[in-house]
Amino acid sequence: MVVSPGFIDLHNHSDRGLGDDPQATSQVSQGITTAVIGVDGSSAWPIADWVTKRRANPVAINLLTLVGHATVRSKVMAGGDYKRVATGTEVDRMASMVDQAMREGAIGLSSGLEYEVGSYSATAEVVSLAKAAASRGGLYMSHIRDEADLAFDAIQEVITIARDARIPAHISHIKLGTAGVWGKAPEAVGVLAKARATGLDITADCYPYDAWSSTITVLVPNKQYEDPASVRKALADVGGPESVLVTSCRQHRDYEFKNLQQIAEMTSKSAVDVFIEIVRSGGASVVGKAMQERDIRHFYEQPWILIASDGGIGMRHPRAAGSFPKVLGRYVRESHWLPLEEAVRKMTSAPAARLGLKDRGVIREGAIADLVVFDPKQVVDQSTFAEPAKLSKGVQWVFVNGMPVWQDGKATSSRPGLVITSDKLLSGNRK
Repeated sequence: MVVSPGFIDLHNHSDRGLGDDPQATSQVSQGITTAVIGVDGSSAWPIADWVTKRRANPVAINLLTLVGHATVRSKVMAGGDYKRVATGTEVDRMASMVDQAMREGAIGLSSGLEYEVGSYSATAEVVSLAKAAASRGGLYMSHIRDEADLAFDAIQEVITIARDARIPAHISHIKLGTAGVWGKAPEAVGVLAKARATGLDITADCYPYDAWSSTITVLVPNKQYEDPASVRKALADVGGPESVLVTSCRQHRDYEFKNLQQIAEMTSKSAVDVFIEIVRSGGASVVGKAMQERDIRHFYEQPWILIASDGGIGMRHPRAAGSFPKVLGRYVRESHWLPLEEAVRKMTSAPAARLGLKDRGVIREGAIADLVVFDPKQVVDQSTFAEPAKLSKGVQWVFVNGMPVWQDGKATSSRPGLVITSDKLLSGNRK
């Protein structure tokens, strides 16, 4: 067996499911002991209330939260009045809310600049909010403005925010998601490496799948969701309608776990018409198989690009239950992309340092006993797109704060997880 520090997931959506499963079964079964939530620009508000409620109802894993840019933006620009650039007064109010959140325990600011609320913001607005987080030692973590044809422009925006706000920055789930940028991971790495060489503190994470999960409207970056030409180009950019799998569609349950091409054939419509119909009827969650494995490998070969899941309890994507064992089983043992020790570092001590966590992510006398025991010859993911909740195998024991939360192939009844607030982190130790 391998005894490892507990895996620290830098990008986790379990805030949506902890109420239903406080044992966090799909998380602890793959070795996750600490998770960062409040990602992609969306968080609880106010943070103080969330901290109080979560501490009163502990869960199996440790939690840290960011404050969401879209969360504060939608509150300041209320009533759906966010589809524009914010005024100076509005930006000041948002920055004040970020400052409040940092004082209440948030560890930094997250953004989802590709999504509906955040996408209308100017870079200067995000800089102002990032400055508020930086003034209290926070981190800026971003789902960047574009992960497709305009990905390089979006990467440059992160660099600008990091430089102008003087804040450590982290790109969530770095990817190149359309045909126009496939194979360009070395160029993306080169841009970021050049910025890092100037002294900017910029890192990233990457999940081990060539398919993303989001809302169906993300496919059309110009937001012309009912324009056939825009939809046609969007589908072509990700490899065609057969590359887009519908995972949740409230108005059309019979569409779930079918791709747009299959739905088109089933309904005797074009894939473009199916897309427009789904949007008009309320939208859907989809998985887009739109990345290249060679790009993922190149990202993982960089010591400053870490491993995270972008998963969470109840998510209809195999990364929700399989991310960390997939790296250990497929990419370490089978494909030899990384040595075991380097993969573990990217899951443990490196994310701990990025967050400023004290005495976690390492094994030494006196450190906190967040631990994973796994069989390196057996550990592997078992979740698939057809069975996204199927648990991994090979993880034997998981301990959180010294208490067993996974053993004998099942979650225990222990819920020893802590809420770790900004005042408990090491300042100036996030590189």
